[in-house]
Amino acid sequence: MKRYAQAFAMCQTMFCTIPCPGHVWEEKARPLMLLFLPVVGLEIGAIWYAAAWLVAQLSLPVPIAALLLCACPYGLTGAIHLDGFMDVVDAVRSCAAPERRREILKDPHVGSFAAIGCALLLLSGYSVFSVSGGDIRLLLFIPVVSRCCSALSVTLLPPMSTSQYAAQKIDRRHAAVLLVMLAAAIALGFVYCGKGAFALLIESAGYGLALLRAHRNLGGMNGDIAGYALTVAELCGAAAFALL
Repeated sequence: MKRYAQAFAMCQTMFCTIPCPGHVWEEKARPLMLLFLPVVGLEIGAIWYAAAWLVAQLSLPVPIAALLLCACPYGLTGAIHLDGFMDVVDAVRSCAAPERRREILKDPHVGSFAAIGCALLLLSGYSVFSVSGGDIRLLLFIPVVSRCCSALSVTLLPPMSTSQYAAQKIDRRHAAVLLVMLAAAIALGFVYCGKGAFALLIESAGYGLALLRAHRNLGGMNGDIAGYALTVAELCGAAAFALL
């Protein structure tokens, strides 16, 4: 049980800015971290939902409300997944040879394609939350679904040789647990939000398409690709949430 608690603390510290008192890194608990990624997503979703509720209660002007709700998930993750999004956009849009794309993926400098992609992503998110509509309870589930998909992709797909996951022992038996979490999140979405929960299915499809594109272009799986697909998926989910 102690190792699971350590894995949760490590996962929260790495993928979330919510403080986790008493955190101690334990390498033996590292293979369990991905199991807690959806739990971190639920924390983020709860705060996102609370922010949407508070914005509605305060009757804030639409531009301010849209800005706050668009920025909320990036602030809660320290933009770690947005960083992966930018790296992948730079690498894929370079249209270079596969080996060169993987070099660009690891380059710490921000290229023009990353800057353009980030600007379009944020403008899209702002526009989505400028549209009134949707059951705000869906915001509880959108981060859970995206992180279930990310944990599954890292668990099941072969990693790049340069990825941190290449040297890490990943237990593929965890995929069954993550699938149950994904199914439960979507099912609860339908229970509480009715047909609006189709947004979660659209989000999952968005994740799959983004993952397919990045994986084909870069020839493997790594954390940047997981972050890229997660970011695209959450935009798809938020867009469907606003429009359904």
